[in-house]
Amino acid sequence: MTRVLIVVVIVALTIYCIVELAQSHTYRVRKMPKWLWAFTVICLPVIGPLAWLMWGRPTGEDPRRLPRDQGPDGDEDFLRGLRP
Repeated sequence: MTRVLIVVVIVALTIYCIVELAQSHTYRVRKMPKWLWAFTVICLPVIGPLAWLMWGRPTGEDPRRLPRDQGPDGDEDFLRGLRP
């Protein structure tokens, strides 16, 4: 029974990682290209999914996004210059 449970956990983890990888945007995947992550997750049963979860998953930040410009009300120096 323990062996079956271990196999089920490994298969579930692999399926979860494949679905998450398929849904992630190509430019947000870290460390390796998306196709190489898919190959790693599928071909290396335990190591691949764990590596994806630790090093490949997209973070909450978007690397292509530039910092947004703030309006003049967000600049403290500008506001100090307006006060008499």
